[in-house]
Amino acid sequence: MRALRFLLLALALGISAPALAQEGTPRGVVSAEELEAATMRQGGMISGRVTLPDQAAANLIQPAGQAWRDFHNRTLTWVGGVAILGMLGVLVVFYLTRGRIRVEGGLSGRTIPRFNLLERANHWMVATSFIILGLTGLNLTFGRFLLLPLVGPETFTAISEAGKIAHNYLSFPFTLGIVLMLLLWVKDNIPNRLDIEWFKQGGGLIGKGHPDSKRFNGGQKMVFWLTILGGGAVAVSGYLLIFPLQGTTVADMQLAHTVHALVGVLMIAAMLAHIYIGSIGMEGAFDAMGSGQVDLNWAKEHHNLWTQEQLAAGRVSGIPGAEAKPAE
Repeated sequence: MRALRFLLLALALGISAPALAQEGTPRGVVSAEELEAATMRQGGMISGRVTLPDQAAANLIQPAGQAWRDFHNRTLTWVGGVAILGMLGVLVVFYLTRGRIRVEGGLSGRTIPRFNLLERANHWMVATSFIILGLTGLNLTFGRFLLLPLVGPETFTAISEAGKIAHNYLSFPFTLGIVLMLLLWVKDNIPNRLDIEWFKQGGGLIGKGHPDSKRFNGGQKMVFWLTILGGGAVAVSGYLLIFPLQGTTVADMQLAHTVHALVGVLMIAAMLAHIYIGSIGMEGAFDAMGSGQVDLNWAKEHHNLWTQEQLAAGRVSGIPGAEAKPAE
């Protein structure tokens, strides 16, 4: 009986393939070149017949799908790898040549309130969500090359399934945080002439001296708008992927994925620099989002115009002249 079923299956495949077969090709075998030629003859698509209500399920081959697969498996891998590894390389070189940016006058022991509880809580909600979203997103592109050989298929499958759930659900607090961030900080992130001079002087990161700055300098404004615009783009495109074909076509979905993936990896690369400066890269910077209080001397060096406003309003605490231990 098995032999008979196999014979009938082989006969059925042989009957369905002659339209695609060419001279010299065994009956029932279709080469990639023959499929491509048949696709071109049929207007770029090979379709069958289905009884499902969605007739798009009958499409077997479409050029856009092949182009999207090439993008995901090749282009995205290269762009993401170059952007992220390139940024890591730049930061390592910068640290080795520039070292940690110290407060030139030393820590004063007096502090100024930088961010309130709501601002800090929202920042950490966005940051935590983004880190998990970034890692789970990178797993879709690089996981099978980097993680799968290390943990094996069963563990990799479990990690990927959990990551997919986390990726989908954490998109909601991330989007909420982006909206709140816009409302909280947009008034202080409008570009002005000070930002031009800030970039001309390298923001005090390159060379000596510190350009004038209000609450946010040119570099922070750039990160802010990258977060708002880039975060908005990945949020919108991501929701189109979470809720597929809801008023969209397959082509729309492929475009949404392309935007989501490209903007996502570029944001990850940019945020690596932001995380570096806010942690080990600059003395006193982490306090802004840690305790919400920054050292007076740090504030004078990096945000001198804003500091003058805070001093005029009497928003300074601590004992004048008190020494603080320098950050490690």
